[in-house]
Amino acid sequence: MTLESLYATLHTAPLMVPLLGSLITGALIGAERELQGKPAGLRTHTLVCFGSALMMLIAARQADWDTTLLPATQIVSDMSRMPHAILTGIGFLCAGVIFREGLSVQGLTTAASLWVTASLGIVYGAGMLELAVIGTLIVLGVLVMLRVLQHLFPAHLSLKIRVSALPGFRAADLLALLADAQLKAGPMAVDRGEDHVTVTTTARLPKGPLDLDALGTALQANPLVRSVALDPVD
Repeated sequence: MTLESLYATLHTAPLMVPLLGSLITGALIGAERELQGKPAGLRTHTLVCFGSALMMLIAARQADWDTTLLPATQIVSDMSRMPHAILTGIGFLCAGVIFREGLSVQGLTTAASLWVTASLGIVYGAGMLELAVIGTLIVLGVLVMLRVLQHLFPAHLSLKIRVSALPGFRAADLLALLADAQLKAGPMAVDRGEDHVTVTTTARLPKGPLDLDALGTALQANPLVRSVALDPVD
């Protein structure tokens, strides 16, 4: 390696343009996640996209590898193996940003953005620059424009309900109280111990106003109930 070879590589458009495009794409998607305060932000998405493009460029240029082969050796390469390997590895990284809190799961959108960022890096590395640019614009549109639509047309919120009570409290008691409040409960989780029972469920909030204080008071009116937690969730 010499300064001349480095200079020549930096001026090789088929190498530098995909790498530069992957850096810009990763930075744009990562900036959106960073602004939303997500665990995987600007640096993570930029590195994922750049690394994917770099690995694809290496796989596509095996003839340039510094290797010594035995006489009459034949190399049979399968370019589809590299995308499979990249996306499999990214799957472990995506799993690290998904976590469960009670009945809700957080981080799914960020995991999906990491996965599609790696996919765009692969497209850049394969030399399909136009497709990569179009994919970048679509991903940014999904992350930004659909978030705007969510604010304009807010989705129904759900109410996470957790009741801690003495033995003898039944899930049917909670169902009856929720029905009186015009709330339809979802799947229930019941944890029973020798001296306690905890019932957790979610219910979709109605379009009209809901008096959470009144609902909490009605739940605590049961003499077996120790405590009640009501948390609105997306």
